[in-house]
Amino acid sequence: MSRAVVFDEPGGPEVLRVAEVKEPQAGPGQVRVRVRAAGVQPYDIGIRTGWVPPGVGPLPRIPGNEFAGVVDQVGPGVTDWTAGDEVLGFGQLGAYAELILSPADQITRKPPGMPWEVAGGFTAGMQTAHIAMEVIAPREGEVLLVHGAAGSVGSAAVQLARAAGATVIGTAREANHAYLRSLGALPVTYGEGVVERIRALAPGGVDAVLDGAGGEAFDLSLGLVADRGRMVTLVEHDRAEAAGVRVTPATRSAARLAGLVERYARGELTWHVRATYPLDRAADAQRDVESGHGRGKVVLLVG
Repeated sequence: MSRAVVFDEPGGPEVLRVAEVKEPQAGPGQVRVRVRAAGVQPYDIGIRTGWVPPGVGPLPRIPGNEFAGVVDQVGPGVTDWTAGDEVLGFGQLGAYAELILSPADQITRKPPGMPWEVAGGFTAGMQTAHIAMEVIAPREGEVLLVHGAAGSVGSAAVQLARAAGATVIGTAREANHAYLRSLGALPVTYGEGVVERIRALAPGGVDAVLDGAGGEAFDLSLGLVADRGRMVTLVEHDRAEAAGVRVTPATRSAARLAGLVERYARGELTWHVRATYPLDRAADAQRDVESGHGRGKVVLLVG
């Protein structure tokens, strides 16, 4: 048996509990990973509160779709991985656990210098930002507006867009402005007058938008961006199509992740972990994410 965080019915963070579960066994094309760290994200909260994506099985469920750890079992047909390999990867569920099964093509190698807490929370936010930047395609001299810029996806997007030569305006609480400046963004405070503050920083207009906040941020951005086809929302999925706004396609891959990991290892990207929690405090970790106010990533330390 091994330990995992499970929930038996949808609800608040209190439905999460640590349970003894049967040890999974690697099947054809799979590896088993002994998890060292797992990222906590809004996706997990959606799963916990009742959202059921295609392909998800019946309750009980184990949340978590990004992880880092050590391969400890290799299934039939897998030739690229051996026991002892340090990896990070992604899936759909199951990462809040001591052991997780992963398709062999959804993991990549962890660099020796990448801390476990960084590796465990790197995959989702960094890949989402990279995919969004592919859709938006910010270029030299353009202005990108990022809502929720201090969060994990937002801070990754800031770095990727700055590397492409774009000017980035990031909305955030004032407490996070110094952090955004350190990433190369021009910070703007939420609230009354935000449109005027954005226009003051971008007198030539906003070329593209990444909306990581939704609500009012989504609405005001519609009047700021020149081409709504260059606006991506991570939140307002139900409103995007009618507004002519894009959402991120499901194009995560091990190759994409490997490229981003290499950029991290070369010092081209940074990754901020704001808080770590042990497995038995998964509920507190999700409450932290639900607060919506922190910078960077929340991570569970498992092993």
